[in-house]
Amino acid sequence: MTDRLLSGSSRLDAILGGGLPANAIHLLAGPPGSGKTILAEQYAFTNATVQRPAVYLSTVSEPLDKLVRFGQTLEFFDLASIGQRVFYESLGEDLEEGGLQQTLERLRVLLRERHPGILIIDSFKARAAYAVTRRDFRSFLFELAADTSAVAGSSFWLGEYDLDTISGEPEAAVADTILGLGSRRSGERSSRVLEVVKLRGSNYLSGQHSYRIGAAGLNVFPRLADTVDASNYDLGDQRVSTGIEALDEMLTNGYWPGSSTLCAGPSGIGKTLMGLHFIVAGAVAGEHGIIASLQENPTQLTRVAQAFGWSLDDSVTIMYRSPVDVYVDEWIYELLDAIDRLGAKRVLIDSLTDVLFASGDEIRFREYMYSMIQRCSRTGVSLFMTTELPDLFAVNRLSEYGVSHLSDNVLMLQYIRNESTIRRAITALKTRASSNDPRVREFRIGPDGITIDGADGQ
Repeated sequence: MTDRLLSGSSRLDAILGGGLPANAIHLLAGPPGSGKTILAEQYAFTNATVQRPAVYLSTVSEPLDKLVRFGQTLEFFDLASIGQRVFYESLGEDLEEGGLQQTLERLRVLLRERHPGILIIDSFKARAAYAVTRRDFRSFLFELAADTSAVAGSSFWLGEYDLDTISGEPEAAVADTILGLGSRRSGERSSRVLEVVKLRGSNYLSGQHSYRIGAAGLNVFPRLADTVDASNYDLGDQRVSTGIEALDEMLTNGYWPGSSTLCAGPSGIGKTLMGLHFIVAGAVAGEHGIIASLQENPTQLTRVAQAFGWSLDDSVTIMYRSPVDVYVDEWIYELLDAIDRLGAKRVLIDSLTDVLFASGDEIRFREYMYSMIQRCSRTGVSLFMTTELPDLFAVNRLSEYGVSHLSDNVLMLQYIRNESTIRRAITALKTRASSNDPRVREFRIGPDGITIDGADGQ
């Protein structure tokens, strides 16, 4: 055993400041079906050895054969380890026959025989019902804690505790760690969340962290809310082309590397097309690009590109997710992983309107975008984001929740009505650390994509 108990999930370990403290008592609290059993087994199979095995003790919860049968569907579950370094035992009969005292005696026998490095008791909360008085239950808790501490092992107590009232439970005072598993609902959407309620003597990431339960166990997505990093970083001074020559001129030779650009406009104005110009220009220059689309699927995007003579080849990766079924925390970590894995230098997010809709929380949305923009900037990744405006002609507001303030460049697309015709126009409202041409310029969408009127040579 080490000073830290690893979960098998690097992201969960990061939330816990490098892992759970070893040789401590950890309380896993949450409603039925929240993943307490799976998480406990994850720790068991990750850390158990023949010399210091894991012992999983079932009380009056699930039968042992059911635990093993469902456990075999998990990737980390090693059937050959059962009876060698992972043991399943039942305390139900002892609890029914002799209450807490007989259970404690049986536990002492198991501790002497197995000398476990990990001891899991499921369900722990059910034991309180077998105490004659609340004082008896407290005595049982402190005796159990003393016995497990004597063998220098880690204990996991699982129970259907209510996180709003758990602080009043005697188990909470004894436990070194309390991890709450539950769900968060926003409208018709429901997502699983993990929260560190208590972690004695350790730093940890605060707030609610989303997770999914899959074949690999708990896949956790730490709350993306980066703090300020005041260290300097060099992005170079070579400008990044927008993919549209006239727009490069309007922005004084294009974007700065690592900058973020917000392109706002009403439906059908050409926001996605402007983003494709940016991605395709990067591919031509040998830069890998990612299109993170919550709007058009790969077939639709490929068809649009081909209409203008462009090829979305291997240098462009399309990451499409449905806006009505996307798990934003999972999506944003997939995007960050893809940027790192592919060495991408250009990213198109289409669109922020859908990210906000899927977030279900304005504060979380702003945290997502601040963190994403900062991470891209520090790694030299140029980010192009689209957002839809509700007004077709007169623009009364640009973007909500501060995204325009976070962005280095802001492009506004709008329709202009003139008698019986409707035309398109673009304005470079903002370019950070650079001069720009703020005039309203008409543009057209033709066989070569977007062409802007009134620029030099046009």
